[in-house]
Amino acid sequence: MIALGELKPVLTALLLPPASLLLLAGLGLLLAARKKAGGLLLAFVAAALLWLLSCHAVAVWLAQNLLPQQTALSVAALKSSGAQAIVVLGGGVHPVAPEYGEPQASAAATLRLRYGAWLARQTGLPVAFAGGLGWGAAGEQVASEGEVARRAAQQDYGLALRWVDNQSRDTAENGRFLRTLMQKDKVQRIALVTHAWHMPRAVGAFERAGFIVVRAPMGFILPSRNGVLQWTPSADGLGTSQLVLKEWLGLLVNRFT
Repeated sequence: MIALGELKPVLTALLLPPASLLLLAGLGLLLAARKKAGGLLLAFVAAALLWLLSCHAVAVWLAQNLLPQQTALSVAALKSSGAQAIVVLGGGVHPVAPEYGEPQASAAATLRLRYGAWLARQTGLPVAFAGGLGWGAAGEQVASEGEVARRAAQQDYGLALRWVDNQSRDTAENGRFLRTLMQKDKVQRIALVTHAWHMPRAVGAFERAGFIVVRAPMGFILPSRNGVLQWTPSADGLGTSQLVLKEWLGLLVNRFT
């Protein structure tokens, strides 16, 4: 029997672009083929939305208007915040990396871990990492994200992670499982490291788990300096819009559950 959580990645993919807009365009073309008024208009609207959402400028606008805004945390502010530890959230794993011969952290997870390691060097705070086998792993992920991060932190930064949650499947479980691990050391106030677009939902999850959170966002979605390119559709622009819309939907769901 399929767990409800395992359906989350599929449902999310269908609700977000490009799948949702492609389905909308297909419906429009189907209606047009049956000589239904408005079919071609529906297909045109879907194509126009796909174009716009693939532009970096639109992704930036969405991030600025749909998500609570974050500000970078200075080292001085972190030192004076009373944080007892740095918590880095996972961002995915490449289960097959032939060049290394073992699983590797995704680009998002690598950037988060790098920033967490940098903050640790600046402050001397211990580091925790949260990430297990995500709902979308579908049996292909043989190593947990926590295991991959522990190895990468040691090999790349000479950093020994103090706490590692390698069982959680989503952000809510990140908070609950790490709370259980870190309670033994009486850690309550943490500096939370994740992408700026993910921070609002992550903070909510960790505060519900009982942590006091100091925000340490990274990976901000910023305007491009090239006015022409930021209105040119790209895979990167579409991916960024998708991330923002996913977080916005997640915040809406949390508000009503």
